[in-house]
Amino acid sequence: MRADARTPETAERLRLKPRNSESGFVDGAWWPRSRDLTTEVPELATALDGRIGPVWRVAFPPSGWAVTVRELIYQGRLVKLEGIDSQNVHVVHVTGGNMHRVTLLVVPPEADPAAAEGVLVAASGQNNVAGPEALLDEFGARPVPENALARWESEGGHGDVAGI
Repeated sequence: MRADARTPETAERLRLKPRNSESGFVDGAWWPRSRDLTTEVPELATALDGRIGPVWRVAFPPSGWAVTVRELIYQGRLVKLEGIDSQNVHVVHVTGGNMHRVTLLVVPPEADPAAAEGVLVAASGQNNVAGPEALLDEFGARPVPENALARWESEGGHGDVAGI
């Protein structure tokens, strides 16, 4: 394989709309390697530095991430990690030093690489105005909610009930 060949496994994990794009729900998409935000933020901050300046705040939905700290130091700067319960579970808002903010669709880390690549490309399209759920659904990258009945049965809750 040529060194410059791009496959879903080697593709960038962050894609942003061009600067002159139509506004929409998201400014691009990010495919983190895990749900540990403190581990993922440094790579994200590095990738966004040229677009929004040094990252100082990441707003996230607590239900979607494993977060053990509310602040971290990256390249000598404080980065605040702010959990917002009302925020869309598929989105993070990242604010940089020049007060610019990007809203990123988060592709689930466990997503199939081809599906993730499709979402990354579509979300960063110049005139994309689709919402997070529509983009994830279009490429089959949205996590399947755990079926409550299947969980109940796996925990021993099923069985024949007399008379039913």
